[in-house]
Amino acid sequence: MRTIHVAMIIQGYFPRIGGAERQLAALAPALRDENIAISVLTRRYPGLKAFEMVADVPVYRLPIPGPVPTAALVFTIAALPLLRRLQPDLVHAHEMFSPATTALAAKRFLGLPMAVTAHRSGPLGDIERMKNRPFGKRRLANIKQHTDGFFAISHEIDAEMAGLGVDAARRHYVPNGVDTARFTPLAAAERAAARTTLRLPTGPLVMFAGRLAAEKRVHHLVDVWPQVRTTHSDATLLILGSGDQEADLKARAGTGVMFGGGVDNVLDYLQTSDLFVLPSVAEGFSVAMLEAMATGLPALITDVGGARDAIDHGENGWLVPPDDPAALATALIHLLGDAPLRQRLGERARERVQQDFSLPVIASRLRALYASLSTIA
Repeated sequence: MRTIHVAMIIQGYFPRIGGAERQLAALAPALRDENIAISVLTRRYPGLKAFEMVADVPVYRLPIPGPVPTAALVFTIAALPLLRRLQPDLVHAHEMFSPATTALAAKRFLGLPMAVTAHRSGPLGDIERMKNRPFGKRRLANIKQHTDGFFAISHEIDAEMAGLGVDAARRHYVPNGVDTARFTPLAAAERAAARTTLRLPTGPLVMFAGRLAAEKRVHHLVDVWPQVRTTHSDATLLILGSGDQEADLKARAGTGVMFGGGVDNVLDYLQTSDLFVLPSVAEGFSVAMLEAMATGLPALITDVGGARDAIDHGENGWLVPPDDPAALATALIHLLGDAPLRQRLGERARERVQQDFSLPVIASRLRALYASLSTIA
């Protein structure tokens, strides 16, 4: 099986890690197992090296001086000679913004096939945000015309691409994946010991992990928690993460709410919790949700983005409408009061992730798509 070399263009990479960056870094070893060699082209932020190997992945950081339009132009100008030297079989742009613009330039001037992944849907998504940018509709038209493959991480994004006029032959569903060998459940005794080590309370533990940003709607969780505690007085809400909403959330939080800040060992907390909750108003395809499901943790998720792609309500997780605090509170109270239901949801969640969203499954799907787009058999 011939090695396929893919140049990944993404706005950030380690140590600047967001959802798309975390997913690419997690996927890299599985891609390597599929004989896919990747090079990452990303932005050079202050204090970072122009080149380094990150977990055996070559990472090239290109300059981004000045305001946004200038930075994007300079990035593309720097990327073209580098891509000519690297000679990848395919350029894969993550997001339909400046990474896609650079990929379009590589196709035009270097003849390289290109794929684009949109990482979010809805008002905050790639397509809608692009429409509102200067010359955005023209840029979307160019992307639509010249891109060889559009990768959608959720069926909701795929529907938006269809609405943009992208034909079905160029649209491909490629969801996010998770390392199911790493994200695994613990036995009851191990869970109890781990909770002691982490200095967590012994009662029911509900966990959120993610950016403390407005679209995550963590304030809904904090606001309904007193109502939850009237029924489950020993329950604790654990909020992991940081962001611009942190101070406000801490100010409005009452009894039974803990803030753990940003942590590197999120797996330890997943393995010791009783319920994972994500009340976002907008998501692409939440990796945090997949990590919780892989750990055998029942997940209470708002019905946005790719949630419905992974969760069948009442079978392997629980869905509630976004921006509906009353529904969120009702679901929390119900799930905390039914341990057998949580156990069943968690077991089926792990089964679903192992079947459809493990990293080897996603890497194998990408191998086939890369081969078809780059005409490599």
